[in-house]
Amino acid sequence: MLSEPSLTGDNLSQGTCEQGDKTVTFMKFSRAFLVTILVAISAAPLISQGVLADENSAATDKTLKQKIAVGRFSNETRYGKSLLRDQDLDPLGKQAADIMTAYLTNTNHFLIFERTDISKVEREQERGSVGDLVNVDTLIVGSVVEFGTNVDGKRGFLSKKKVQRAHAKVAVRLVDVRTGLVFHSAVGEGEATTQTSTVLGMGSTSKYDGTLTDKAISVAIEDMIEELVNTIKARPWRTDILQVQGSTVYISGGKSQGIKVGDRFSVIREGEKVKSQQSGFEITLPGKQIAEIEITALFGESETTEGSVATLVSGSIGDDLGNVYVAEAQ
Repeated sequence: MLSEPSLTGDNLSQGTCEQGDKTVTFMKFSRAFLVTILVAISAAPLISQGVLADENSAATDKTLKQKIAVGRFSNETRYGKSLLRDQDLDPLGKQAADIMTAYLTNTNHFLIFERTDISKVEREQERGSVGDLVNVDTLIVGSVVEFGTNVDGKRGFLSKKKVQRAHAKVAVRLVDVRTGLVFHSAVGEGEATTQTSTVLGMGSTSKYDGTLTDKAISVAIEDMIEELVNTIKARPWRTDILQVQGSTVYISGGKSQGIKVGDRFSVIREGEKVKSQQSGFEITLPGKQIAEIEITALFGESETTEGSVATLVSGSIGDDLGNVYVAEAQ
């Protein structure tokens, strides 16, 4: 005996079917409910594609790269110093500078120029008769202010354990090259350990692990690298105007710095410089936007020779380019 389910106004209903001495209960879906389910299933890939599209568009957002250089890194500790080594031959300071440079390069957020071994670069330029060094926006200087090692041991009846430990602290300053002002400082600490043990004379044994020095400094720099990157990126990006020919404007910086065809920038004339009676420093008054430009082409073969061609969208620039610079559109 079959009992038909009622479908009026419901997505699903219940019916029964008698088979001998058994009663079987079954469910029946309305046509509208099934259509709703099918639409939801077919829309799922579109939703996920939309999420991916949003992520991809966020990944391709414009990122203008600042020009930075890692300068002097000194060793202010007693570790590794001797009468036969001066500051220029100190390995701990140079090691910290190299690790810092590697971390910043791997972020791909900056154009990084050599300053630690600047004398070597200048000698190569003299040999090859090539151009001048590129000015940077931010100079990073620092020092290893703490470094130490120790070995802890524990001896049992039949076993022996040895723990080697290295600790480092690195201090860094960010300097505005245009003014010489230190606008940010940071300190990072790191520790590295290794352990060896023996039982009944069997197991691993070792002398002091020299790689702990590298690892401790690396961890100390890693401890503050995100803070440094965010601080530098937050500073306003700017570049100079190379030449103006009618409505065509040539500016420094191109593909390596994240500039793309279609980008718009503001042309700013710096404010007047006045001396503060309170601080004694010379202060530049707020600048004024005098024009807006749009990038139409890129040129140059490397980050040191790159430039961009722009067209004047509004305003006028004039011939006096001494106190004029290009910044992100306001």
